[in-house]
Amino acid sequence: MAEDKVKDSEFEEKVLYINRCSKVVKGGKKFSFSALILVGDKRGRVGFGFAKANEVSDAIRKGTEAAKKNVFTFEMEGRTIPHDVYVSWDGVDLMLKPAREGTGIVAGSKVRAILELAGVADIIAKSHGSNNPLNQVRATVKALKKLRNRKAVLKERGKDQ
Repeated sequence: MAEDKVKDSEFEEKVLYINRCSKVVKGGKKFSFSALILVGDKRGRVGFGFAKANEVSDAIRKGTEAAKKNVFTFEMEGRTIPHDVYVSWDGVDLMLKPAREGTGIVAGSKVRAILELAGVADIIAKSHGSNNPLNQVRATVKALKKLRNRKAVLKERGKDQ
């Protein structure tokens, strides 16, 4: 979803993963770096960016710009999510379940980072399969985008609650 211009100060950034790649060339080894960056405002808006460059700082800068362009909003119900979500993405099987208040974030490191920056305080998450950071992030984003408002769904179905 495209949103208004994003101010730098309203988002918190987090470098989730940096990967060094080397290529053997005639003169020796040539290194390049990729960076996976998260941005979020801890109020239901979060985004991620993935970028590559020959320097770490350039990769982080490019990743941050990409993350700010990919910010999206998702449905929350208080401090948790409205319903269970099951998602598969490129070898990652991810489950997100709402939890009672006070439970905290029960999740692995990559999924936890996204949920913290998104502002979810009580949730249970389980990831099976691949532990590739980029695929875990993409699976989590897909799961968050699938969330729907409970009242809107009931109204759609013609229920009165």
